[in-house]
Amino acid sequence: MSDIDELLKEAPTLTFEPVLETSQEETQVAEVKPEKLEKTGEELGVELSPEEQKMVNDFAAQIDITNTQQVLQFGAGCQKKIADFSETALSNVRTKDMGEVGEMLTQVVAELKSIDDGEESKGFFGMIKKKTNQLSNMKARYDKAEVNVNKISDALEAHQVTLLKDVAMLDKMYELNLNYFKELSMYILAGKQKLKDAQEKELPALVAKAEQSKLPEDTQAARDYAEMCNRFEKKIHDLELTRTVSLQMAPQIRLIQNNDTVMSDKIQSTLVNTIPLWKSQMVIAIGLNHSTDAARAQREVSDMTNELLKKNAENLKVATLETAKESERGIVDIETLKSTNQTLITTLDEVLKIQEDGREKRRNAEVELQKLESDMREKLLELSRRNTAQSV
Repeated sequence: MSDIDELLKEAPTLTFEPVLETSQEETQVAEVKPEKLEKTGEELGVELSPEEQKMVNDFAAQIDITNTQQVLQFGAGCQKKIADFSETALSNVRTKDMGEVGEMLTQVVAELKSIDDGEESKGFFGMIKKKTNQLSNMKARYDKAEVNVNKISDALEAHQVTLLKDVAMLDKMYELNLNYFKELSMYILAGKQKLKDAQEKELPALVAKAEQSKLPEDTQAARDYAEMCNRFEKKIHDLELTRTVSLQMAPQIRLIQNNDTVMSDKIQSTLVNTIPLWKSQMVIAIGLNHSTDAARAQREVSDMTNELLKKNAENLKVATLETAKESERGIVDIETLKSTNQTLITTLDEVLKIQEDGREKRRNAEVELQKLESDMREKLLELSRRNTAQSV
C-alpha cells in the first residue's frame, strides 16, 4: 500500500530516460502552438493543465525521430509502469478468494438449517419419545450450530476487514491508473505533434530537395526519413494500444472493487442481521417449545383425569348394579328349590321302589327258605327212619 501511495505522489513526466540526454540542437525543433495541442488533448479525452500542456510542447520539441534509440525508448518507461500496474492488479485478483467467502456464507446457511433436520419418529412410541427428547435434542443442535457459526463469524469478520482494506487500496490503484493514462496520453500527444510536423514540413522539404538535386543520397535521405516517420508512427500506435489497456483497466478495477464491496455488504448483513435474527428466533423457538410442553403436559393430565373419572364411573355403575342384584336376590333361588325338590322326590321314589323290591325279594326268599326248611326236615326224617330200620 505504501508503494502505491508513493507512486500517487508522482506527477506525470515525459522523458527519454534511461537512454540518452537531448542536446541543445535537439531542443530547437519547432514547437506546436498550445491551441492545437489543447484540441488534440480533447480528442484523446484528456484534460491537461497549462503546465502539462507546456510539458508536452517542450517534450515534442526534443523528439528526434532520426534517433533510433530515442524512438525505441519513447514512452517505454510509461509502458513499463502500465505493465507493472497490470501485474499488480492481476495479483490482487488472484489473491481474492471470493469463493471461500461464499463457501463460508453457505456454511452459515447449512448450520442454520441443521437445527430443523431432526429425524422424525414414527408410531405411537416414537411420538412419545420425540416429545420427551425434542427439547433436549434441539438445544444440543443449537449449541453445536452456535459454536460453528461463531467460528465462521470470526473468519467472516477477518475477511470483511481485508475486503474493506482492498476497497481503499483499489481506490488508490484507480487514481494511479488515471495518472498513468494521462502520462501515456501526453506521450501520444507529443509524438503525434512531432509526427505531424515531420510529415508536413521536414519530409516534404527532403523530398523537394531530392527532386531538385536528383542526387541519390538526397533521394535515400528522403526515403530513410519517410521510413523513420513510419516507424515512429507505429511506435505511437503501440502507445495507443497500451493506452487502451490502461483505459480498460479502470472499469476492471471498479468491477473488482464492486465485488469486494458486495461481498463485504453480504458479510455485514450476515453478521448483523442473519445470525442475530437466527439466535433470537432460536430463543423464541425454545420458549415456544417450553410452552408447548407445558400445554401438552396439562392436556395429558386433563385427559388422564377425564379418563379416570369415566373409568371410575363405569366401575361404580357395574358395582352398584351387581350389589343391587345381589341385594334383591333371595338366600336360595327358586330354581334351586325346584331342583332340590325334584331331586328329593326322585330320591324318595327310588327309595320306595328299592324298598318294594326288597320286600318282594324277602317274600320270595321266605318262600324259598320254607321250602328249603321243609326239604331239610324231610331229609332228616328220612335219615332217621333209615337209621332206625338199620338198628332193628
